This record gives sequence, structure tokens and C-alpha cells, in this order.
Amino acid sequence: MIPASYTTLTAAIFVAGGLLTCFGGYRLFRFVLGLYGFMAGAILAASAFGSGNTWTLIMAILVGGIVGAIVMVVAYFVAVGLVGAALAATLLNLGWRAVGGEPPTLVVVIVCVVGAVVALRAVRYVVVCGTAIAGSWTFFVGATALLGNPKALLAASVPDIWVVYPIELVPANMMVVVGWIALAIAGMVVQFKTTSSTGKKKKEQISK
Repeated sequence: MIPASYTTLTAAIFVAGGLLTCFGGYRLFRFVLGLYGFMAGAILAASAFGSGNTWTLIMAILVGGIVGAIVMVVAYFVAVGLVGAALAATLLNLGWRAVGGEPPTLVVVIVCVVGAVVALRAVRYVVVCGTAIAGSWTFFVGATALLGNPKALLAASVPDIWVVYPIELVPANMMVVVGWIALAIAGMVVQFKTTSSTGKKKKEQISK
């Protein structure tokens, strides 16, 4: 668990990183990969060490975050497929939960594979949509945590994978859900408009 005294800082990083990802994820994809790799590495490190000496835990989080960032940036091409897989899995869960229950594991795996394949064939569209949705959610987790929402505070401070795969953390307050979707759409619109003239060049860079 991230020390309570650092929860506000963590939430602020979520807010800033979420907005940057939502509106500039495609142009800054390498940086975004590093940022989310750092978050994932820090979460895994915090989970592995659990509670204990604060400074030891902080060092573990920093080291884990740096390693995670390096892995994500190095695995640049693979990360495009991961974005597609994550986006497909998120949409599957949202759709499945609308009718009740959880999708079978086999279905999730198949959808993730399909999402990864599609992502590699439609890089720009998948990266824009994926970063807009992830950035919007990250922003709302941080923003609601700063405002004192209990679930968001939990998401910002506990090494829980649902921070980056948010289906279980969707709050009952529909205004937050609507805000998440609205901000994600706004991010997509901005990214598509600002990258339309350079999309081909960026796609070539990502494929290298």
C-alpha cells in the first residue's frame, strides 16, 4: 500500500497524467507508455512489499516504477497490441455487465487477442481511443480522490489492479460515469483533430 501521507500526491499525479494521456496520448505515446509503465511497476512493487518500513516501501515503488517504465518503452510495438487488448477487454466487460454477470475467461482471452490484432492494423485509432479512455479514467480517479471520494482514495493508495482496469471501481454516482465517458470522447475528438495531418507519419514511427 502507498503510504497515506503520499495519497494526495498520488492523486495529483493521476489527475495530471490522466489529462495529458486523454488529450495528448497519441502524440506523446512513448511518454504515456513510460508513465503508465511506471504506475504499473509501482503498483506491483507496493503489492509485493506490502506494509512495512515507509522508506523501504518508497524505494521499492520507485525502483518498480522505473523498471516498469523501461519495459513499456522498450516494448513499444508490443504495447500497441496491449492497448488494443485492454480496450477490447474493457468494452467487453462494460457490455457484459449491462446484461448482468461476468464474461467467461475464454471469451475474454479471445476478445483480447482480437483486440491486439486489430490494434496492430489500426494503430492510430486504437491508440487515440485507448489513451483517451484510460486518461479520462485516471483523471477521474485522481480528481475524486482529491475531493475525498472513498473508492477513489482506495484506488489511489492501494496496489489494486482495478486502478488500471476500472470496471469494479465504477461508482454508483452516474455523474462520474457520464463525466468519464464525456471526457474520453472529448479527448478522442481533440486527438483526432490534432493528429489528422500527421497520422501517417506517426503510424510509421510506431511501427518501427
